[in-house]
Amino acid sequence: MVTRRLICTSIVGALAWLSGAAQAQNYPARPVKLIVPYAAGGPTDTFARALADAWGKRLGQPLVVENRTGAGTLVGSDAVAKAQPDGYTVLLTTVAHAVNPSIQAKMPYRTVEDFAPVGLAAKAPLVIVVNKGFPAQNLQEFLGYIKEHPGKVSYGSAGVGSAPHLGAELLNYMTGSKTEHVPYRGSAPAMQDVIGGHVAFMVDSAPTGLAQVKAGSVRLIATTMGQRLPQTPDTPAVAEAVPKYEAYTWNAVFAPAQTPAPVIAKLNTSLKETLQDPGLQKQAYDMGLVLEKDPQPQALASFLNSELSKWGQVAKAAKMTAN
Repeated sequence: MVTRRLICTSIVGALAWLSGAAQAQNYPARPVKLIVPYAAGGPTDTFARALADAWGKRLGQPLVVENRTGAGTLVGSDAVAKAQPDGYTVLLTTVAHAVNPSIQAKMPYRTVEDFAPVGLAAKAPLVIVVNKGFPAQNLQEFLGYIKEHPGKVSYGSAGVGSAPHLGAELLNYMTGSKTEHVPYRGSAPAMQDVIGGHVAFMVDSAPTGLAQVKAGSVRLIATTMGQRLPQTPDTPAVAEAVPKYEAYTWNAVFAPAQTPAPVIAKLNTSLKETLQDPGLQKQAYDMGLVLEKDPQPQALASFLNSELSKWGQVAKAAKMTAN
């Protein structure tokens, strides 16, 4: 009886694999929808459209970007989680995917179980900038000042759970500092209040932050990747003073769970080829992004688990909530 059950299970598994393989041979036969859970015109959307253009040429069908905004990326992500697992609907998301389970009161999907990882596409460095009247002139002075003035130094962010918010709270978490969060509806108004001196500092995306530094509106204190950025080789990374500190947002591609493995493999292989495209690499560099050299589904699965743990601890320590 056990042997017969094992044989039946093996046959079902083999048939499922063959069905997926047959599907992959004809895949894709029509355009693929790339869901972006952010508004059009923002940094994630801008990268998504550049990626979709280059990726479609290698996949053999257009990738059509569809913006599904709302509830801190939950609306767009949920649309993918509940889509048919046939490879024709995929998600391009960010670090918010790993933060939401810790800050949202209710999740409409399971962050790990309801998605099939395709590959990590890019990482987006952040920078720490201060208003021009801030007393600290360098990273060491900055860290000393915020530590010596608990609750007296404010920072702006693009909103609760945004990458700038996370970067600042990770700094609090790892240094024992206490700076005060002032959330805004997006990075632009937060930066304006840094420039105006209404808040002391901000952790911002590298392109927008460095543009304000170049304009002379704010001063650059540090960058947030594990090592210095090629664009700012004379500016220290926070990790030089706070070992193992690293904060950035990222762009990763997921498909609905149960998408056939051969289809995932085809998506992954074409994504890998796309990220080697010189034209896309130049666009990414101009956006301040670091493209992944060898995206792998299993590597993304491991990365997501580590991000869930990391930001879960930070969110708990900061008593972070989206409501």
